[in-house]
Amino acid sequence: MSSSKEENAPFSVAEIGALAHLYRGEVYRSTVWRTRLDASTNWAVVSTGLALSLTFSSAAASPLPLVLVGLLVAVFLYIEARRYRFFDFWRVRAHILETQFFGPMLLGQGVHTDNGWNKILYEDYRTPRLHITFLDAVGRRLRKNYAWIFTIQVVAYLGKLAIHPVPLSSFDELWVRAAIGPFPGQVVLLAGLAFHSTWLVLAVMTLHAGRGKGQSRSLPTKDRVLELARQAA
Repeated sequence: MSSSKEENAPFSVAEIGALAHLYRGEVYRSTVWRTRLDASTNWAVVSTGLALSLTFSSAAASPLPLVLVGLLVAVFLYIEARRYRFFDFWRVRAHILETQFFGPMLLGQGVHTDNGWNKILYEDYRTPRLHITFLDAVGRRLRKNYAWIFTIQVVAYLGKLAIHPVPLSSFDELWVRAAIGPFPGQVVLLAGLAFHSTWLVLAVMTLHAGRGKGQSRSLPTKDRVLELARQAA
């Protein structure tokens, strides 16, 4: 009975072992790209922290570092969105192997290829392509991390204008403090408003776009995995 089952199996024992190593490789590559994502986020956080330190080092310090670091963080966001596309690429492959290859094994059903997952994965290896657009990747990183970084910059910048060197008393004084070189304060503030509004619009526009549309990630009413882990502890 067991020999006939092995004869009908789509993969031999050696091939299953090779697929297991393939899965390890995909997980490793997704982990490497995940680490690169963390690195670019750390750069953005550290840069913002340095700008805050310079800006609030004294009452006479200029708010210009916060303006410049906003542009620098935008560059980090661009780099991280590119990295996220590759991280997502490797993660999708690993997830397919988890759900289509290892999943049936956990249920005691062996390996099945009825739905053609192996052919789809083969085609992806043969002609690889990224599965998420650049704008969607930017939107995801904005909602997860960079929206908070930009918010801190905006609040710190407006707070600097409002309290240093003395509390604001009129809008005329605000325009003077916001001015940068030959650019009047009104122009600088409008440019900042357009800059941050762009990120806000992009984050909202990509909220339900592309993959993941309509999917809920709410917590289960009963966490059976956590209960099983507690029983085994």
